[in-house]
Amino acid sequence: METRPWTSGRATRSPFVLPSGLRGRLAGRLMLRMNKQDEVARLLAVRPGERVLEVGYGPGGLIRRLARTPAGRVCGVDPSPEMRGMAARRAARADLRVGTAEDTGFGDAEFDCVVSVNSVALWPCLERGLDELRRVTRPGGRVLIAWHGGRRPPRIARRFRLPDDQLDRIEDALRRRFSNVHRHELSELTAFTARRDRPGERDDGRSAGQGLRARPP
Repeated sequence: METRPWTSGRATRSPFVLPSGLRGRLAGRLMLRMNKQDEVARLLAVRPGERVLEVGYGPGGLIRRLARTPAGRVCGVDPSPEMRGMAARRAARADLRVGTAEDTGFGDAEFDCVVSVNSVALWPCLERGLDELRRVTRPGGRVLIAWHGGRRPPRIARRFRLPDDQLDRIEDALRRRFSNVHRHELSELTAFTARRDRPGERDDGRSAGQGLRARPP
């Protein structure tokens, strides 16, 4: 099945975009080796009882870590049934579904935090994907989006790095939808953190300096 990522505008059958069959399983194993999740988990800092959604969980490396946190509920969406099978074996308690960034299938304001690692550049439409992430994040909740890059990316991941203009486009699109948008250069990832405003907050100018951690309700 062909997909057309917004970063290239070209149709592709890459097993990393929509993994399926043997090639998809091999791609999933490579993802597990490439995707280092420790810094993401620390930056996300899930609190007891929080509801967490991962968009593009792939073979389940991060969703497994999230399922071991004190989160009250851990959910995920990924367009690949192949990846759902791999991830379910690693995180049996997580609610894993087949879905996309543009259509997660979850309700409005359902999650305290939403995270997507090494997925954003594969979405067909950046704008629709971020609209959906905002919709499912509760007011005061936070979002973390990351992609290959960072200070010391491994050689195998360097070919996937995004050019500065596409990173700027992600940041600009986040700023149009969220507040407290920050870019973080992690060891092997470039990450963006943001927060969904509570009603009226953008009007009174409170939009800076709090990082990813949500203010107390």
